[in-house]
This record gives sequence, C-alpha cells and structure tokens, in this order.
Amino acid sequence: MANMSLTKVPMPEQEPNVRNKNFEEVAMGYTPEMAIEEATRCLNCKHKPCVNGCPVNVRIPEFVEQVAAGEFEKAYEIITSTNGLPAVCGRVCPQESQCEGNCVRGIKGEPVAIGRLERFCADYHMANSLAAPEKPVSNGRKVAVIGAGPSGLTCAGDLAKKGYQVTIFEAFHKAGGVLVYGIPEFRLPKAIVQKEVDNLAALGVDIETNMVVGKVLSIDEIFDMGYEACFVGSGAGLPSFMGIEGEALIGVYSANEYLTRANLMKAYLPEYDTPIIKSKNVAVVGGGNVAMDAARTAKRLGAENVYVVYRRGMEEMPARKEEVHHAIEEGIIFKNLNNPVKLIGDENGRVSKMECVKMELGEPDASGRRRPIEVEGSNFELDVDTVIMSIGTSPNPLIRTTTEGLEANKRGCLVVNEETLQTTREGIYAGGDAVTGAATVILAMGAGKQAAESIDAYLQNK
Repeated sequence: MANMSLTKVPMPEQEPNVRNKNFEEVAMGYTPEMAIEEATRCLNCKHKPCVNGCPVNVRIPEFVEQVAAGEFEKAYEIITSTNGLPAVCGRVCPQESQCEGNCVRGIKGEPVAIGRLERFCADYHMANSLAAPEKPVSNGRKVAVIGAGPSGLTCAGDLAKKGYQVTIFEAFHKAGGVLVYGIPEFRLPKAIVQKEVDNLAALGVDIETNMVVGKVLSIDEIFDMGYEACFVGSGAGLPSFMGIEGEALIGVYSANEYLTRANLMKAYLPEYDTPIIKSKNVAVVGGGNVAMDAARTAKRLGAENVYVVYRRGMEEMPARKEEVHHAIEEGIIFKNLNNPVKLIGDENGRVSKMECVKMELGEPDASGRRRPIEVEGSNFELDVDTVIMSIGTSPNPLIRTTTEGLEANKRGCLVVNEETLQTTREGIYAGGDAVTGAATVILAMGAGKQAAESIDAYLQNK
C-alpha cells in the first residue's frame, strides 16, 4: 500500500545559527527508517516520467522500490548502472527541475524525495560495503580525458567499464573539478568526492594531476603518446567581471577564486595558511547557486554582514530555492533589485564602499525574464570590505588556442555535433561546461556519458 502523504519525509538539518559558524554538512541525511517511509510514497508509475527528467536516466522507480523493501545495496546497484557519482548527485542536483519536477506525486503535493533517497543509498553503500569495483578486462586501447570534473570523471568511468585504458589529465593538484574547488564542504563533503574518485581508480582509470593541457603538453602530443581519442571536459573556469570602476581594488574577488581558496586550498581550516581576507562586510554580486555558495562561505569565515546584490527580484533568482532558503535562514541579507555601478577604495587601495543603483523590472527580454531597468537618481552606497563577483564564467581559451582544428562559438565554447559530441576535429570530443558554458553537475555528467558512447562507437568503427 502506497504512503499517500502529501509531504516529503523531512530531512534532518543542523540548526541555522549553529551551521553558519561551521563547515559541516547542513543536511544530515535520512535514517534507514526515514528512507523506507519516503520510498513508499512512490506510485511506481507505468510511464516513469521521473526517468525522462534525469540527464543520466537513472532507473528511479526501480531503485526506489528496492529502498522501500529495505534492499539498499540492490538500490545502489540499480543507480550506479547509469550514474557513476550518486553521492554527489544526491546532494547537488537540481532535482526540483528534473526528476522530481516530473514526479506525479508533485501534482497534488510534494514529489517523492528522489535526490534524498539517492544520497541515502550512496551513503549507505559507502558506510557498509568494503568491496571495490571489479576492474574490467582491458581491450588494449587508450583514451585521454582532459579535466577531472563531473563530465570527465563520468566519461572516464564509462569508458573504463568498456575495457578502455583511460588517463585523465587534470590541471589542479586534486581530482574533482568544481566538486572540490567550487562547491563548499557544507554542501558536498570532499571525502565523499574522494571516495567516488577512488572508485574510478579501482576501475583502472589513471589520473595525472598538475597537467595543464596547452602548457605542460598539447592534445597533439597526447595523440602521439598512443591515445586514439580524446574527451575535453575542461569546464568553464574563466570568471566574468562587470567592467565597472574599482574592480581592481584589493578585496575584490571572482567567486571562483574565493571559493577555490576556501574549498580546495582549505582556508576554512586553521591549520592551513591560505591567504584569504577575513571580512566584516561582504557583498556578493549575482543570484545563482555559486553566489549562494560564496555568500554562505563568507558568513562561515566570520563576516558579520553578508549581502547578496542581485539586479532582479527573489522570484527571478536562478539559484535553487533550497539554497536561497538555507541562505536566508543563516542570516544572509538579500539586496534584490539593486545593481553595482562603482566600487570605491580607501587610502590603502582596498574596497570600502559599493555604489549601487536601484532597479525595477520592465518587459521580458530574449530569455523570457523581465528586463531590469535602472531607477534614475536612486544611487546609494553600501559599506563593504570584500566584494565577490559571481556573474558567470566561460571556458578558458587555452585548449582551443593550442589545438588546430577546434572551433568555438562567440562565447568561447567548443562547437560539437549535438548527437555525438565530436568537435570540429576528428577523434576529439567535448562536453559539459566547455561546450555549454556554466551549467549543472548532472548535465555535465550526461554529456560525459554521451561522449563515452560516441567514443566507443568511433573506435569500434575505426
């Protein structure tokens, strides 16, 4: 008998005024009893609309049915048949606009908590299973993957399972990409990411760190080393700025730099001597998930006042509702319908004030969102000692400018065949943020899976 409760089983969380002073995970996860109770809300629909909403096509009703029966390991096996990073996806995927957004239970209540159940299964497996993945028999063929982020890790894992000898070339000193440098510990513990990376290593994937392709070696040199195909999953790590006066002042960061210092370089731990400004008044410019991560990180690093300055209203913010909700609970101050026009420095060249102008929403623009318009004469100043720009990123041009035959669009994203993800050069494939610009983890993973299938087909026919 299905559990016909209209609401999800609540997820235990740290209290807001406790968690905003530490970097421990906010959401504490379901117990087995909670997971079973939530899983019984699933109607096991014949047409499985939730699966259609998942970029990696997790067999959702099947794994949820196993959770309801208490068969957690079986549920994990079903998930990992299509998703190589379930502990990550269960935490950071925008389920509300994907699988849960298509759930029939959401018509007259809350959808089934698919993300929470996926996280539970992955955490249960990590806590209770000591078995390493079985290494496939090698087919003797070599494939290179550039970038150890979500798309690269997924592509590498799927190819390794098919018997390919895969090497990942990663620019940073640690694998994980945005999962380790961008998403804070309180949303995605780095030990979780490392376990997922260790699973890939157990499959035989070789991960070479500190390898900046385009500097240390080129893609052409990689092919000369015996690799027959290459996947570019180098992400979109080049930050954007507004071009306003004062952006070169001390105390002005891109969100990428700020979060990298805090996460990858462990600025939040006292035993690490990572240079980062300990601030009193912080302004984060932007309204996406990265802006929420930066604001919540600044609060945890000791800032008294953290402002999110966004030129549209609360309803238009692209960040996940859950992240905005958590930020509000933690004391983040939202300055919506405001936009910076100038940064002002003190006598030491450090930012001390942000001049803003108030905005109002006009007619919808090309994206369908109402266009923000300045309110004349509404300028005001905000006292700040740190400003974090979180207004988007684009792909670094290093790879495409050092590799002949790779075409990019006007945004600097690699041009690919939509069906195969092959670039404009034979044997080189690309996916994730390097192709789409900054997007979600799960969409990057979907591209990694798609590319792995295409590379396999290409090499089988070669």
